[in-house]
Amino acid sequence: MNAVVSAPVIKGRLGILAGRGDYPVLVARAARELAHNPYIFAIKEEADQDWSDYDTALVGIGDLSTFIQIVRREGIGAVVMAGGISRRPGIRDIRPTWTALKSAPQALRALLSGGDDRILRAAMQMLERHDIRVLGAHEIAPDLLGQSGPLGDRCPDQSDRADIAAATQAAIALGRLDVGQGAVAVGGRVVALEGLEGTDAMLSRVAGLRAQGRLRARSRGVLVKLCKPGQELRADLPAIGPATVRNAQAAGLSGIGIEAGRSLVLDRAEVIAEANRLGLFVTGLDLPSAGNSA
Repeated sequence: MNAVVSAPVIKGRLGILAGRGDYPVLVARAARELAHNPYIFAIKEEADQDWSDYDTALVGIGDLSTFIQIVRREGIGAVVMAGGISRRPGIRDIRPTWTALKSAPQALRALLSGGDDRILRAAMQMLERHDIRVLGAHEIAPDLLGQSGPLGDRCPDQSDRADIAAATQAAIALGRLDVGQGAVAVGGRVVALEGLEGTDAMLSRVAGLRAQGRLRARSRGVLVKLCKPGQELRADLPAIGPATVRNAQAAGLSGIGIEAGRSLVLDRAEVIAEANRLGLFVTGLDLPSAGNSA
């Protein structure tokens, strides 16, 4: 079952580093429900939502100098990272502060050469060097966390559970390499692993394999998304939304498994409605935490 997440006490104003998708909007709305007035740092070439109703600045993906100037001006004491990022910072994107150059040179190098989790840890380290508290989005919007057990009308059957077991083991192994968080198993066999292209592109590959006759028509299959072993839980939690359900159905899958309490369900009501409409299950998986926690 999900742990109860209490609202964090924040000293100063809350900032949200916003990437692509609806996720940052959901976090911003939840922050307002907690009586915060969040300041939005919309990441250039990534943020794609209308932020006209919020105090907002457009910042480059590696422009720490401008970011810190705004933080000081606005009295921001804590930040949340939310939303997708399609590209990594390049050397021309990095605009460090003197504090970062002096106290966190290894973190700066990690921003340019690390895997996803290493990059996120490096970014958090630099923010904390400037006395900025980094919160997980689920601390502001705990209702986004996936619960244990089925979310909709359908439950996995015996064949689905075998696929869940296979995809779970594959996702854990993949996560140890800091590459991706998802895997697809069909007929008890792993057929796809999530890479840098993301979940939707992986599901598109599975749909292509099925269209080519590479997958047995009678074997549907399951998508599983998990935290990486040892993952930093304050950013990049595995997430699904209505589009994930539709793409899973297009790939011929019977359902989706997510890690209960450590994955996000965006637009939960629509996820459930789409799963019920398309005849898929969405279920939260209770997994041992040993070896899979930050």
